[in-house]
Amino acid sequence: MEDQWNAVVSRMAVERTGQGMLNGLSFMAKDVFAIRGYTNGAGNPRWLETHERAQEHAAAVDMLLNEGATLTGTTQTDELMYSLNGENFHYGTPRNPKAPDRIPGGSSSGSAVAVAAGLADFALGTDTGGSIRVPASYCGVYGMRPTHGSVSEKGVIPLAASFDTVGWMARDLRLLRQAGGALLPETSAPSSGFSRIIIGEDAWELADSESLEALAPYLNEMRTAGASHSSIRIASQGLAEWMTMFRTIQGYEIWKEHGEWITREKPVFGPGIAERFSWARSIERADMELQAKRRLEVRQSISDLLGTDALLIIPTTTGAAPLLGMNGPIMEDRRAKTMQLTCIAGLTGLPQLSIPAGEVQGCPVGISVIAGLGQDLRLLDWAAALLESTPK
Repeated sequence: MEDQWNAVVSRMAVERTGQGMLNGLSFMAKDVFAIRGYTNGAGNPRWLETHERAQEHAAAVDMLLNEGATLTGTTQTDELMYSLNGENFHYGTPRNPKAPDRIPGGSSSGSAVAVAAGLADFALGTDTGGSIRVPASYCGVYGMRPTHGSVSEKGVIPLAASFDTVGWMARDLRLLRQAGGALLPETSAPSSGFSRIIIGEDAWELADSESLEALAPYLNEMRTAGASHSSIRIASQGLAEWMTMFRTIQGYEIWKEHGEWITREKPVFGPGIAERFSWARSIERADMELQAKRRLEVRQSISDLLGTDALLIIPTTTGAAPLLGMNGPIMEDRRAKTMQLTCIAGLTGLPQLSIPAGEVQGCPVGISVIAGLGQDLRLLDWAAALLESTPK
Protein backbone atom coordinates (compact mmCIF):
# COMPACT_ATOMS: atom_id res chain seq x y z
CA MET A 1 0.00 0.00 0.00
CA GLU A 2 1.40 3.39 -1.01
CA ASP A 3 1.83 5.80 1.87
CA GLN A 4 0.14 8.95 0.59
CA TRP A 5 0.36 10.34 4.12
CA ASN A 6 4.18 10.37 4.48
CA ALA A 7 3.70 8.70 7.85
CA VAL A 8 5.76 5.53 7.38
CA VAL A 9 9.55 5.27 7.48
CA SER A 10 9.81 1.55 6.78
CA ARG A 11 7.23 -1.14 6.11
CA MET A 12 7.83 -4.58 7.58
CA ALA A 13 6.03 -7.65 8.84
CA VAL A 14 7.20 -8.73 12.27
CA GLU A 15 4.87 -11.56 13.16
CA ARG A 16 3.38 -12.15 16.57
CA THR A 17 5.32 -14.30 19.00
CA GLY A 18 2.35 -15.32 21.11
CA GLN A 19 -1.42 -15.23 21.35
CA GLY A 20 -3.50 -13.02 23.56
CA MET A 21 -5.70 -9.98 23.78
CA LEU A 22 -4.29 -8.40 20.58
CA ASN A 23 -4.76 -11.35 18.21
CA GLY A 24 -5.35 -10.17 14.65
CA LEU A 25 -4.43 -6.54 15.30
CA SER A 26 -1.65 -4.57 13.60
CA PHE A 27 0.49 -1.80 15.00
CA MET A 28 3.23 0.56 13.94
CA ALA A 29 6.00 2.05 16.09
CA LYS A 30 7.63 5.46 16.10
CA ASP A 31 11.13 5.33 14.62
CA VAL A 32 12.74 5.36 18.07
CA PHE A 33 11.69 1.85 19.14
CA ALA A 34 14.32 -0.82 18.64
CA ILE A 35 13.35 -3.59 16.23
CA ARG A 36 15.69 -6.52 15.79
CA GLY A 37 17.83 -6.07 12.65
CA TYR A 38 16.58 -2.51 12.06
CA THR A 39 18.40 0.80 12.50
CA ASN A 40 16.39 3.67 14.00
CA GLY A 41 16.74 7.09 12.40
CA ALA A 42 15.09 9.24 15.11
CA GLY A 43 14.09 11.71 12.41
CA ASN A 44 17.65 12.73 11.51
CA PRO A 45 19.90 11.34 8.73
CA ARG A 46 23.07 11.71 10.78
CA TRP A 47 21.58 9.67 13.61
CA LEU A 48 20.78 6.91 11.14
CA GLU A 49 24.34 6.98 9.75
CA THR A 50 26.02 6.81 13.15
CA HIS A 51 24.01 4.05 14.85
CA GLU A 52 23.89 0.29 14.47
CA ARG A 53 21.10 -2.20 13.89
CA ALA A 54 19.24 -3.30 17.00
CA GLN A 55 20.05 -6.71 18.44
CA GLU A 56 16.61 -7.11 20.02
CA HIS A 57 13.18 -5.55 20.09
CA ALA A 58 12.25 -2.77 22.47
CA ALA A 59 10.43 -4.15 25.51
CA ALA A 60 7.11 -2.53 24.51
CA VAL A 61 7.31 -4.04 21.02
CA ASP A 62 7.96 -7.47 22.52
CA MET A 63 4.97 -7.13 24.85
CA LEU A 64 2.63 -6.37 21.96
CA LEU A 65 4.00 -9.18 19.78
CA ASN A 66 3.60 -11.59 22.69
CA GLU A 67 -0.07 -10.64 22.96
CA GLY A 68 -0.75 -11.50 19.32
CA ALA A 69 -0.28 -8.19 17.47
CA THR A 70 1.76 -7.85 14.26
CA LEU A 71 4.20 -4.98 13.70
CA THR A 72 3.75 -3.57 10.19
CA GLY A 73 6.06 -0.55 10.10
CA THR A 74 7.94 2.32 11.68
CA THR A 75 6.64 5.89 11.64
CA GLN A 76 8.05 9.37 11.18
CA THR A 77 9.16 11.51 14.11
CA ASP A 78 10.39 15.05 14.61
CA GLU A 79 14.19 15.23 14.87
CA LEU A 80 15.32 13.53 18.07
CA MET A 81 11.75 13.93 19.35
CA TYR A 82 12.35 17.60 20.24
CA SER A 83 9.22 19.30 18.86
CA LEU A 84 5.44 19.40 19.12
CA ASN A 85 4.74 20.27 15.47
CA GLY A 86 5.34 17.11 13.45
CA GLU A 87 7.25 18.88 10.68
CA ASN A 88 10.54 17.26 9.67
CA PHE A 89 13.15 19.32 7.78
CA HIS A 90 14.74 16.22 6.24
CA TYR A 91 11.85 13.88 5.52
CA GLY A 92 8.85 16.16 5.19
CA THR A 93 5.67 16.45 7.23
CA PRO A 94 3.22 13.58 7.68
CA ARG A 95 -0.13 14.63 6.21
CA ASN A 96 -2.90 15.09 8.75
CA PRO A 97 -5.83 12.99 7.44
CA LYS A 98 -8.37 15.02 9.39
CA ALA A 99 -6.97 18.44 8.40
CA PRO A 100 -4.64 18.16 5.37
CA ASP A 101 -3.77 21.88 5.37
CA ARG A 102 -2.61 21.75 9.00
CA ILE A 103 0.27 20.22 10.91
CA PRO A 104 -0.23 16.77 12.46
CA GLY A 105 1.51 17.62 15.74
CA GLY A 106 4.69 15.98 16.97
CA SER A 107 6.92 14.38 17.75
CA SER A 108 4.88 11.17 17.36
CA SER A 109 3.38 12.65 14.19
CA GLY A 110 3.81 9.59 12.00
CA SER A 111 2.11 7.33 14.55
CA ALA A 112 -0.88 9.67 14.89
CA VAL A 113 -1.25 9.99 11.12
CA ALA A 114 -0.87 6.22 10.58
CA VAL A 115 -3.69 5.58 13.05
CA ALA A 116 -5.95 8.36 11.74
CA ALA A 117 -5.43 7.14 8.15
CA GLY A 118 -6.16 3.52 9.02
CA LEU A 119 -2.67 2.24 8.19
CA ALA A 120 -2.60 0.32 11.48
CA ASP A 121 -5.04 -0.51 14.25
CA PHE A 122 -2.93 1.32 16.81
CA ALA A 123 0.56 2.80 17.08
CA LEU A 124 3.32 3.25 19.62
CA GLY A 125 4.84 6.65 20.26
CA THR A 126 6.72 8.44 22.99
CA ASP A 127 5.61 11.40 25.06
CA THR A 128 8.08 13.63 26.89
CA GLY A 129 6.51 17.08 26.60
CA GLY A 130 3.25 16.24 24.82
CA SER A 131 4.31 14.12 21.86
CA ILE A 132 1.41 11.66 22.14
CA ARG A 133 -1.25 14.05 23.40
CA VAL A 134 -0.73 16.90 20.94
CA PRO A 135 -0.78 14.84 17.71
CA ALA A 136 -3.69 12.80 19.08
CA SER A 137 -5.67 16.02 19.50
CA TYR A 138 -4.67 17.48 16.13
CA CYS A 139 -5.37 14.25 14.22
CA GLY A 140 -8.61 13.36 16.01
CA VAL A 141 -7.54 10.07 17.63
CA TYR A 142 -7.29 8.75 21.18
CA GLY A 143 -3.90 9.12 22.84
CA MET A 144 -2.56 7.76 26.14
CA ARG A 145 0.44 9.05 28.07
CA PRO A 146 0.76 6.57 30.95
CA THR A 147 2.11 7.01 34.46
CA HIS A 148 5.82 7.74 34.16
CA GLY A 149 7.76 4.48 34.32
CA SER A 150 4.72 2.22 34.07
CA VAL A 151 5.66 0.98 30.57
CA SER A 152 9.26 -0.10 30.06
CA GLU A 153 11.41 2.29 28.02
CA LYS A 154 14.05 -0.38 27.38
CA GLY A 155 15.11 -0.20 23.75
CA VAL A 156 13.65 3.28 23.18
CA ILE A 157 15.85 6.23 22.22
CA PRO A 158 15.63 8.59 25.21
CA LEU A 159 15.11 12.34 25.26
CA ALA A 160 14.73 13.47 28.89
CA ALA A 161 14.69 10.54 31.29
CA SER A 162 12.56 11.96 34.09
CA PHE A 163 9.76 12.83 31.63
CA ASP A 164 9.99 10.17 28.87
CA THR A 165 7.06 7.78 28.56
CA VAL A 166 6.01 5.10 26.10
CA GLY A 167 2.50 5.95 24.89
CA TRP A 168 0.08 4.77 22.23
CA MET A 169 -2.78 5.94 20.00
CA ALA A 170 -5.85 4.36 18.42
CA ARG A 171 -8.94 5.37 16.48
CA ASP A 172 -11.32 4.13 19.15
CA LEU A 173 -11.18 3.72 22.87
CA ARG A 174 -11.76 -0.04 22.78
CA LEU A 175 -8.53 -0.53 20.81
CA LEU A 176 -6.69 1.92 23.06
CA ARG A 177 -7.81 -0.05 26.12
CA GLN A 178 -6.78 -3.36 24.53
CA ALA A 179 -3.29 -2.07 23.86
CA GLY A 180 -3.16 -0.67 27.39
CA GLY A 181 -4.05 -4.07 28.78
CA ALA A 182 -0.99 -5.52 27.07
CA LEU A 183 1.40 -2.73 28.04
CA LEU A 184 0.36 -1.68 31.52
CA PRO A 185 0.84 -3.66 34.71
CA GLU A 186 -2.31 -5.02 36.26
CA THR A 187 -3.15 -3.29 39.50
CA SER A 188 -5.20 -4.07 42.55
CA ALA A 189 -6.86 -0.65 42.38
CA PRO A 190 -10.68 -0.73 42.35
CA SER A 191 -12.20 -0.85 38.88
CA SER A 192 -15.13 1.38 39.80
CA GLY A 193 -15.44 4.95 38.65
CA PHE A 194 -13.97 8.10 40.14
CA SER A 195 -16.03 10.06 42.67
CA ARG A 196 -14.66 13.58 42.11
CA ILE A 197 -14.36 15.59 38.90
CA ILE A 198 -12.08 18.65 38.98
CA ILE A 199 -12.07 21.29 36.25
CA GLY A 200 -8.74 23.11 35.87
CA GLU A 201 -9.77 26.76 35.47
CA ASP A 202 -6.35 28.12 34.55
CA ALA A 203 -5.90 25.38 31.96
CA TRP A 204 -9.21 26.20 30.30
CA GLU A 205 -8.25 29.87 30.15
CA LEU A 206 -5.51 28.88 27.68
CA ALA A 207 -7.99 27.42 25.16
CA ASP A 208 -9.19 29.68 22.36
CA SER A 209 -12.87 30.66 22.21
CA GLU A 210 -13.68 28.29 19.32
CA SER A 211 -12.29 25.32 21.20
CA LEU A 212 -14.15 26.27 24.36
CA GLU A 213 -17.39 26.27 22.41
CA ALA A 214 -16.60 22.99 20.62
CA LEU A 215 -15.60 21.17 23.81
CA ALA A 216 -18.36 22.57 26.06
CA PRO A 217 -20.87 19.71 25.52
CA TYR A 218 -18.27 17.05 26.33
CA LEU A 219 -17.00 19.02 29.31
CA ASN A 220 -20.54 19.23 30.67
CA GLU A 221 -20.94 15.46 30.33
CA MET A 222 -17.69 14.93 32.23
CA ARG A 223 -18.59 17.47 34.88
CA THR A 224 -21.52 15.34 36.03
CA ALA A 225 -19.74 11.97 35.73
CA GLY A 226 -18.71 11.92 39.40
CA ALA A 227 -20.51 12.23 42.71
CA SER A 228 -19.15 15.77 43.01
CA HIS A 229 -17.41 18.32 40.81
CA SER A 230 -15.48 21.50 41.42
CA SER A 231 -13.35 24.06 39.61
CA ILE A 232 -9.91 25.09 40.81
CA ARG A 233 -6.81 26.88 39.67
CA ILE A 234 -4.23 24.15 39.25
CA ALA A 235 -1.04 26.20 39.63
CA SER A 236 -0.83 28.82 42.36
CA GLN A 237 2.43 30.04 40.77
CA GLY A 238 0.82 30.12 37.33
CA LEU A 239 1.04 27.52 34.56
CA ALA A 240 3.59 29.70 32.75
CA GLU A 241 5.93 29.16 35.73
CA TRP A 242 5.26 25.43 35.61
CA MET A 243 6.12 25.41 31.92
CA THR A 244 9.41 27.18 32.62
CA MET A 245 10.13 24.64 35.34
CA PHE A 246 9.43 21.80 32.91
CA ARG A 247 11.47 23.25 30.05
CA THR A 248 14.50 23.93 32.26
CA ILE A 249 14.68 20.40 33.67
CA GLN A 250 13.85 18.84 30.32
CA GLY A 251 16.41 20.93 28.43
CA TYR A 252 19.18 20.10 30.88
CA GLU A 253 18.40 16.38 30.66
CA ILE A 254 18.24 16.53 26.85
CA TRP A 255 21.69 18.05 26.54
CA LYS A 256 23.07 15.59 29.08
CA GLU A 257 21.65 12.77 26.97
CA HIS A 258 22.51 13.95 23.46
CA GLY A 259 25.02 16.79 23.83
CA GLU A 260 28.10 14.64 23.33
CA TRP A 261 26.72 13.12 20.12
CA ILE A 262 25.66 16.52 18.78
CA THR A 263 29.06 18.06 19.54
CA ARG A 264 30.91 15.16 17.96
CA GLU A 265 28.76 14.52 14.87
CA LYS A 266 27.54 18.07 14.16
CA PRO A 267 24.23 16.95 12.64
CA VAL A 268 22.16 19.32 10.52
CA PHE A 269 18.95 20.24 12.34
CA GLY A 270 15.93 21.98 10.90
CA PRO A 271 14.64 25.41 12.00
CA GLY A 272 13.46 25.47 15.60
CA ILE A 273 15.15 22.18 16.49
CA ALA A 274 18.66 23.63 16.17
CA GLU A 275 17.74 26.62 18.32
CA ARG A 276 16.23 24.39 21.01
CA PHE A 277 19.35 22.25 21.30
CA SER A 278 21.48 25.40 21.48
CA TRP A 279 19.30 26.71 24.29
CA ALA A 280 19.41 23.35 26.12
CA ARG A 281 23.21 23.50 26.02
CA SER A 282 23.17 26.82 27.91
CA ILE A 283 21.20 25.61 30.96
CA GLU A 284 23.23 25.69 34.17
CA ARG A 285 23.10 22.78 36.60
CA ALA A 286 22.17 25.11 39.47
CA ASP A 287 19.12 26.36 37.55
CA MET A 288 18.03 22.79 36.86
CA GLU A 289 18.46 21.76 40.49
CA LEU A 290 16.39 24.71 41.71
CA GLN A 291 13.55 23.81 39.37
CA ALA A 292 13.84 20.13 40.29
CA LYS A 293 13.21 21.02 43.94
CA ARG A 294 10.16 23.04 42.93
CA ARG A 295 8.90 20.10 40.88
CA LEU A 296 8.72 17.99 44.05
CA GLU A 297 6.30 20.54 45.53
CA VAL A 298 4.17 20.46 42.37
CA ARG A 299 4.03 16.67 42.43
CA GLN A 300 2.95 16.63 46.05
CA SER A 301 0.24 19.26 45.57
CA ILE A 302 -1.35 17.50 42.59
CA SER A 303 -1.02 14.10 44.23
CA ASP A 304 -2.84 15.44 47.28
CA LEU A 305 -5.47 17.03 45.05
CA LEU A 306 -6.30 13.90 43.05
CA GLY A 307 -5.56 11.03 45.41
CA THR A 308 -7.04 7.88 43.89
CA ASP A 309 -10.64 9.06 43.52
CA ALA A 310 -10.47 12.25 41.44
CA LEU A 311 -9.94 13.22 37.80
CA LEU A 312 -8.64 16.51 36.44
CA ILE A 313 -10.22 17.74 33.19
CA ILE A 314 -8.29 20.09 30.88
CA PRO A 315 -8.15 20.86 27.15
CA THR A 316 -5.45 18.80 25.42
CA THR A 317 -4.19 21.74 23.37
CA THR A 318 -5.04 25.44 23.11
CA GLY A 319 -6.92 24.90 19.86
CA ALA A 320 -7.00 23.10 16.53
CA ALA A 321 -3.78 22.34 14.67
CA PRO A 322 -1.99 25.39 13.20
CA LEU A 323 -1.78 25.74 9.44
CA LEU A 324 1.17 24.21 7.61
CA GLY A 325 4.09 26.54 7.04
CA MET A 326 3.52 28.79 10.03
CA ASN A 327 6.75 29.61 11.84
CA GLY A 328 8.59 32.22 13.86
CA PRO A 329 7.23 33.94 16.99
CA ILE A 330 3.62 32.90 16.36
CA MET A 331 4.43 29.20 16.43
CA GLU A 332 6.79 29.54 19.39
CA ASP A 333 4.05 31.34 21.34
CA ARG A 334 1.60 28.58 20.45
CA ARG A 335 4.15 25.95 21.50
CA ALA A 336 4.76 27.68 24.84
CA LYS A 337 1.03 27.90 25.63
CA THR A 338 0.46 24.29 24.62
CA MET A 339 3.30 23.24 26.93
CA GLN A 340 1.56 25.02 29.81
CA LEU A 341 -1.11 22.36 29.36
CA THR A 342 1.13 19.37 28.68
CA CYS A 343 3.59 20.14 31.49
CA ILE A 344 0.98 19.30 34.14
CA ALA A 345 1.22 15.54 33.56
CA GLY A 346 4.88 15.91 32.64
CA LEU A 347 5.93 17.43 35.95
CA THR A 348 3.74 15.14 38.04
CA GLY A 349 4.31 11.89 36.14
CA LEU A 350 0.56 11.22 36.07
CA PRO A 351 -1.42 9.40 33.37
CA GLN A 352 -3.27 11.53 30.83
CA LEU A 353 -5.82 10.41 28.24
CA SER A 354 -6.64 12.65 25.26
CA ILE A 355 -10.11 12.13 23.76
CA PRO A 356 -11.27 13.54 20.40
CA ALA A 357 -14.24 15.59 21.57
CA GLY A 358 -15.06 18.32 19.06
CA GLU A 359 -14.20 20.19 15.89
CA VAL A 360 -13.19 23.75 15.08
CA GLN A 361 -13.76 24.67 11.44
CA GLY A 362 -13.77 20.96 10.62
CA CYS A 363 -10.51 20.31 12.50
CA PRO A 364 -10.33 18.01 15.55
CA VAL A 365 -9.76 19.23 19.10
CA GLY A 366 -9.26 17.02 22.13
CA ILE A 367 -10.19 17.04 25.79
CA SER A 368 -7.92 15.45 28.39
CA VAL A 369 -8.40 13.57 31.62
CA ILE A 370 -5.58 13.24 34.18
CA ALA A 371 -5.79 10.62 36.93
CA GLY A 372 -3.76 9.82 40.02
CA LEU A 373 -0.54 7.84 40.03
CA GLY A 374 -0.96 4.32 38.65
CA GLN A 375 -4.66 4.75 37.84
CA ASP A 376 -4.08 4.19 34.10
CA LEU A 377 -6.31 1.18 33.42
CA ARG A 378 -8.99 2.52 35.71
CA LEU A 379 -8.90 5.80 33.77
CA LEU A 380 -9.31 3.96 30.46
CA ASP A 381 -12.23 1.92 31.84
CA TRP A 382 -13.89 5.07 33.20
CA ALA A 383 -13.61 6.83 29.84
CA ALA A 384 -15.03 3.80 28.01
CA ALA A 385 -18.02 3.70 30.37
CA LEU A 386 -18.58 7.43 29.89
CA LEU A 387 -18.52 7.14 26.11
CA GLU A 388 -20.99 4.26 26.17
CA SER A 389 -23.41 6.31 28.24
CA THR A 390 -23.01 9.53 26.25
CA PRO A 391 -25.65 10.10 23.54
CA LYS A 392 -24.06 10.13 20.08
